[in-house]
Amino acid sequence: MKRITAIILAVLMVLAIAAGAMGEENKIWFKGDTGEKVTWIQTRLKELEYLDKEPNGVFDEDTERALREFQQVQRLLVTGMADSVTMEMLETTTTKKSEARNWSYDEIMYEATEAAAGVSYAESFANMSTSMPMTAASKGRIDWNTEEYTTFESNRFLSVLTSPLSTFAADVDTSSYALFRRKVLSGERIPANSIRIEEMLNYFHYDYTQPRDGEPFGVTTEIAPCPWNEKTKLLLIGLQAAEVRKDERPGHNLVFLIDTSGSMNGSDRLDLVKRAFLLLLDELDPEDTISIVTYANRDRVVLEGTPAADKTRIMEAISELEAHGGTNGSAGILRAYEIAEKYYVEDGVNRILLATDGDLNVGVTSEGDLAQLVTEKKKNGISLTCLGFGMGNYKDNKMEALADYGDGNCRYIDTIYEARKALVEEGGGTFITVAKDVKIQVDFNPAMVKGYRLIGYEDRLMAAEDFANDEKDGGEIGSGHRMTALYEIVPADSDFNFGEVGSRYQETQAAAGGDWLTVSIRAKEPEGTVSKLYEYPVNDEAVKAELSENMRFAAAVAEAGMLLRESEWKGQATWAQALELARGCQDVSGDVYKEEFVYLLTLLERAN
Repeated sequence: MKRITAIILAVLMVLAIAAGAMGEENKIWFKGDTGEKVTWIQTRLKELEYLDKEPNGVFDEDTERALREFQQVQRLLVTGMADSVTMEMLETTTTKKSEARNWSYDEIMYEATEAAAGVSYAESFANMSTSMPMTAASKGRIDWNTEEYTTFESNRFLSVLTSPLSTFAADVDTSSYALFRRKVLSGERIPANSIRIEEMLNYFHYDYTQPRDGEPFGVTTEIAPCPWNEKTKLLLIGLQAAEVRKDERPGHNLVFLIDTSGSMNGSDRLDLVKRAFLLLLDELDPEDTISIVTYANRDRVVLEGTPAADKTRIMEAISELEAHGGTNGSAGILRAYEIAEKYYVEDGVNRILLATDGDLNVGVTSEGDLAQLVTEKKKNGISLTCLGFGMGNYKDNKMEALADYGDGNCRYIDTIYEARKALVEEGGGTFITVAKDVKIQVDFNPAMVKGYRLIGYEDRLMAAEDFANDEKDGGEIGSGHRMTALYEIVPADSDFNFGEVGSRYQETQAAAGGDWLTVSIRAKEPEGTVSKLYEYPVNDEAVKAELSENMRFAAAVAEAGMLLRESEWKGQATWAQALELARGCQDVSGDVYKEEFVYLLTLLERAN
């Protein structure tokens, strides 16, 4: 009996440790941190021959230097900070520093090209997710492709008994959808890691509850049948941010930071950048301030602190930009922050708009320094928005990282229509923050739900304890923004097997009123430092027998995302079913973006 009890206690300890580890997946460890996790980082660095002193649990300069060297050898973003990607590499790699290979330039470029294709070029079109019209690569010409995407695993099902709280930071980026669209229309293979389902969901408009009673956002919740699994249900959580009226919006201090290196030459790169910023110029108030900084071989201040009223001068400066030379992005970003601080507007919008193909080409270490720089500069109230252009050498991972570190957002601009959507139609959301450090926590009632998985938001997961900690960053929500989150939940009476675990010492008790769950949201005012808590219980009134328009379209997007990622939880999902769901939405007609999505699904359904 004692042996059985000991085994049970051991299992419970393992489960508790695993749950805590999952909560720390999104934490970034950096200089000044202390504790057991720092000791583990130092131990692994010492084992791999990067750190030559004994672990002491203090993240000091020696630890930062060793971590930078490790990141450079592993060809990660060199920041000296241990993010989730670095932690995973520390845990899995077995190659010591003395055994690490010194890659030549040609070898690195060849490997990057092959990695971008995923398989050999002869096989790539036989294995791609879509059989679009043949591109140059399929006809025998190998395009130079060094694109980079962050590798991640889709969220799995969790047991409510062991993990009743699901916590994540808000995210309203949409670049993944625009990348997906361009890949489909150009007939290219769609890398699974380029698909972030939350960004696909957040690309579209939904009919959500408007804010009321002075709240920064309205909240919509709904539970309905899951199209791809008859034994589970879908939970939709929709946030609709308050929209700042044009006559009430604050003054803008914008710095256009434009990559004018040789790689930006082309109609879908610098030419499109110029057209995009000219569109934005028409939307600004005369008193708004515009500065323009470019970088190629060196940085150059084209305009500084120019009122938007001086439109002719700004238009001429933008139109005269040309692409040539190398890429010294470090100097350009430093200069952009310097100018943004110089013309800082109190209680206004102070933002840098970085337009680039993502290939900063300043050395990996310098990119890491930039990540640290934007982390520090955001404390001064200056945000960074990344606008991605071009294809073939696009560095999606670095663009996302810079935007995340800089308290900004990331958009991919492939057409002038996407530029209009990002900078004009949704310009308020891109520039004006109505709530910052927004965090969502869902508390599931084990009497009603026994398992769940969050669809997407893998890189925004947080520890449950960090929800009420105002020192931990959340996400930013802008004027008029919508944010959609989907959970696949397993009702308590379902026989769906997802590997549930439990404890004999934990009793299931029904919550008062029969709530299925409670959605809690914390958010700070744009200039605030203390978050406010909003709570929304979800009961039987939210349960629907059929999918609403919102849920139906969101389910179609999620289903397509799971198919593109080849998710192990896609169940009975098919392209035909995703297309049927989207086509069945009455509000698709007249919405050009939803109509476009139906067209893309039609192409994919025919190809598969």
